Amino acid sequence: MFEFVSRMATFSPETFNSGTYRSHRERQRRRILTASQELFDVRGIDRVTVAEIVSTAGIRASTLYEYFSNKDEIVWALVEDVMASGSDHAIRAMDSVRGPVLAKIGALFRAFEDELTEHPERVRFMAQFDAMYARDWTVERLLALEDKIIPGRMDGLADMVREGIADGSLRPDLDPDLTMHSILNAVIGAQRRLASLGSRVEEEYGQPIHLLFRESVHIILLGLRSTGIRD
Repeated sequence: MFEFVSRMATFSPETFNSGTYRSHRERQRRRILTASQELFDVRGIDRVTVAEIVSTAGIRASTLYEYFSNKDEIVWALVEDVMASGSDHAIRAMDSVRGPVLAKIGALFRAFEDELTEHPERVRFMAQFDAMYARDWTVERLLALEDKIIPGRMDGLADMVREGIADGSLRPDLDPDLTMHSILNAVIGAQRRLASLGSRVEEEYGQPIHLLFRESVHIILLGLRSTGIRD
């Protein structure tokens, strides 16, 4: 505590009221998160200690505890970052499409492929998180985070299916309250498995992971589309 108070004393009131101090805080926080994600990717979340994060980030333990009270908070902060980034990219991808809902869903899935190929470490992290979430954390905590990042996501997914049925691009027998949830679970599951296993999957099947993912998505899209839609 003395160290923290001493460090705060070095900042003038003008600094506190400017963006300089906020920028410093954000850089420190980002430094901790970056070090944590690198360690989690190499060694696994369960095996990494707070002391190792402190050492890798090149900070004092007291500095870390100014931002996070424990490792769980670091994990959840990373989850929020990954989900927010992925959501922004997916929304931009869908908004860029001028066409029927089936085309927008295709753009959404291409955003998942982009994440798999460009940021596999993020996808691997989320695969690790899934295992810990199933074991250690509540549904309510994840739902609260999802509501923060994507308010009204449940209604929005159902509305997308209804719109696709109305514009004739999706099969009329699809259940709006079930379809998008089901296919998103299937696509995300494939994405996280392929990222986690990486080269092992490529050696096993003799195909690069991005092509395996793309074909999985193609099959799902074929199952969604109306019989009146042609390639």
